[in-house]
Parts: sequence; C-alpha cells; structure tokens
Amino acid sequence: MANLKLPVLSNTPAFPLANLKLPDGSRPRVHVVSLGCARNRVDAEHMLGLAQADGFELLADAEGADAVIVNTCSFIGEAKQESVDAVLEMCQLKSDGRIKSLVVTGCMAQRYVEDLGTSIPEVDHFLGTSDYQRITDVLRNDLGLDGPEEGAVLTKAAPVTERNLVTSDLNFLAKFDLPRINTLTAGSAYLKISEGCDNDCAFCIIPQLRGRQRSRTIEDLVSEAELLAKQGVKELTLIAEDLTAFGHDLPGRPNLGHLLTALGGVSGIQWVRCMYAYPRTFKDNLIEAFIQVPNVIPYLDIPVQHASNKMLKLMKRGRGQERLTEMLLELRARIPRLVLRTTVIVGFPGEEEEDFEELLTFIEKLRFERLGAFRYSDEENTQAFELPNRVSGKVKRARWEKLMRRQRKISREQQEALMGTVHDCIVEGPSPESELLLQGRLWSQAPEIDGVTYISS
Repeated sequence: MANLKLPVLSNTPAFPLANLKLPDGSRPRVHVVSLGCARNRVDAEHMLGLAQADGFELLADAEGADAVIVNTCSFIGEAKQESVDAVLEMCQLKSDGRIKSLVVTGCMAQRYVEDLGTSIPEVDHFLGTSDYQRITDVLRNDLGLDGPEEGAVLTKAAPVTERNLVTSDLNFLAKFDLPRINTLTAGSAYLKISEGCDNDCAFCIIPQLRGRQRSRTIEDLVSEAELLAKQGVKELTLIAEDLTAFGHDLPGRPNLGHLLTALGGVSGIQWVRCMYAYPRTFKDNLIEAFIQVPNVIPYLDIPVQHASNKMLKLMKRGRGQERLTEMLLELRARIPRLVLRTTVIVGFPGEEEEDFEELLTFIEKLRFERLGAFRYSDEENTQAFELPNRVSGKVKRARWEKLMRRQRKISREQQEALMGTVHDCIVEGPSPESELLLQGRLWSQAPEIDGVTYISS
C-alpha cells in the first residue's frame, strides 16, 4: 500500500481533449497521489483521464502543480496512517502557497469526512468512492476556470459550492468510455470488473465504503479490453472486491467463466490474470476457461484468511477448512501448472495457539506459490471490533514472523524447482538495479505484488 505518485505512461488517449487555459494562458496542471489497492488505483486512473480530457496537464510530481488529488485508503490502520501522512504532506504545499487546490478522495474520505473536514482545513474538497467522476468540476471551480469548450468529452456543470461532496449513495459504476490513463508498466493494465461487495466478513469495512456488488456487463468489459489492447496492453489483471461473485446481480446471471471466455476473443491480449477470487464454488465453466481459453493464464488469487474452523466462523467466511482444502486441491488437480496466491490474517480476536498451528499445517499442505499475511487491525464499525479475547500485539507479531518464515521456506523450495525450466515472460524495460539488466515478470508473477525477474542477456 505504498504512497504511489502516479506516472503518466500513456499520453495517447482515445478521446478528444479540451483546450483549458488559466488566466495567464498556461494549461492548468494536476498531480495525483494514489494509495492502497489496485482497485483504488483504477479510480485514480479515471481521475487522470478525466482531467486530461478536460484540458489539464498531468504531472508525475507535485512540484509545479496547480492542483493535487490524494486518493486515500482506509482498509487497515497502517493504510489510514499512510493516507493521513500523504494528505498532510500536500497540506504543507497548500499552506506554502505552492498549490492552489487540494482534493482528498477515496475510502478515507468516504469513511471519515466529518473528522477530516474539521481537523484538516487546508483541504478544499472531499470526494468519496462514488464521487470521483466529479473531479474536474471541483478542480475547475477551485482554479476559477470555465467549463470545457464545445466538442469536448465533458460538459459544463453547475458551480461546486460544497466542500463535503461525499455521498452515501454508493452506486457509481465506471464504463469503458469513461476516460482513463493507464499507469501500470507498459504492456499491462488492470480491468476492474465490478464494484462493491455482498460478503459479510467480520473484519472488513469495504462494503460500507464501496457499497453492494455492482457488476459491469461482459459487453462493456470486452469493449474496454479492446480499447486497452489498441493502446498496446498485452496483459490484463482482472480485479474486484469479489471476482467470483461477478454477474450474480446482472440479468441472466453470467459468471466469471463467461467473462473469461469472452476476453479470450480480444485480439492482442496475451495474458488474462485473476485476482481477489473469494473462495466460493468454482463452476465447471470457470475451471474450463482456465484450461481451454489460450490467454487465460493458470493463476488464481484466493484469499482464504484462515484455516481453523473456529476462526473461519468468527470471521464469517462461509467455508470451513475441509471444504477449503477440497476446493483448492481440486483446482490444483484440474488446472495444469496452477499458481495459487492467498492472503491470511493472524491475531484475529479469539485466535489461540492451536488455531494458529492449524493455519501453519494448512499452509504446509497446500503449498501456496504466493502468500501474503496481515496482522489483524482493529477497525471500528466492523463486527470484529466488538469481539472479546483480543490477541496482544506482541503475540500477533510473533505469529506473523513464524508464518512468514514457514512460507519463505516453501517459496525457496518452489523457486529452486524452477531452475533449468523455460517460461513466458513480459519484459518491462531496464532494471533500476543495474543498467546491465532488463526487468520483467514471468506469467506466474502478478504486477506490483509478486516480485520481478531479472534478465541478463
């Protein structure tokens, strides 16, 4: 969840640009800082696209910007602190008179807008998770600019008079024709297939911040995939709060298997990768898509969160250890070369040593190729916040360290087994480590989270 100053890697948008000018004749300049997950990043990319379509110049650094947008995260305590630090850094620029407009968007604004409005007076506007499409109306207002010229993508809106623009009506869903600037490394892009979540996990605040499940149509997603392919994208990483719930809210109830099959027909897309797949039933047509559709790579991110039946029940995860194990082993048996990624939580309220040991045994049995672990973060307004039997910070850290040592051993053994094998790789460019190396990713390495491959020749 790094403080990500978004680079502008694509300046060839598929939409006309306005010719917006400041009173001195220069183009207004905007910089975006985005924090948190890939889903948040896509929202920031839409804000970049909207700003560019409206005539703003996009800057990769706050220095020299007229306006700064901080797109925040509020998932766990560390992410909230990182968001606050980023906002305060930009507040200093505002106080120094180096920027004219400061807008805070995203999950932290959605969750804490009243507190933030009182404690951080330097912020001009707050926009929530369903409000970012209004960003250029806000920026034009703050900079004293007229609406876009005739023929531009955007239309002139009424003056923005309110500071708090966060709505509780969480129903916005971006479509393929909403301007967007891809900021991933050349050749790769995220494709957000739905918004919101219908699950009821005890530790999670996301449904309150993002709303209920809202799936995009397969036709709309294919249109965006085709647009990205025309921009040079070869790898699509499908993301959502809950990938395997895709389509249950749409007429006819299409599912993820139908979507993967449709994306298989998009010319130019060579890899389609699936992230954030909630561990529910995997329909036969979904498993067959991993086997039969040539550009769907055998990679699945399935966050199990725990393995102890007691802990899974407390977390309200909906699946017990036996069913989880059965499902994951079936996927390994049916999908050749399957790479499994997962995330787990240690130190959840009520976790005892025997529960933690069950989790370790489960990890040894399933041998995930990729695994991330969180130490439980106490979040108000979640069901877990009221649970008794808290686990101390010292114990949480000790368990996290033990789990990661165990996973590092598994990972090392798996990496050594790759010696002498040949794999497809996407080359991203020169390595920042050395001018003598190129850097890329194997098909088994997801962007941003799974490490990289160095190429010496």
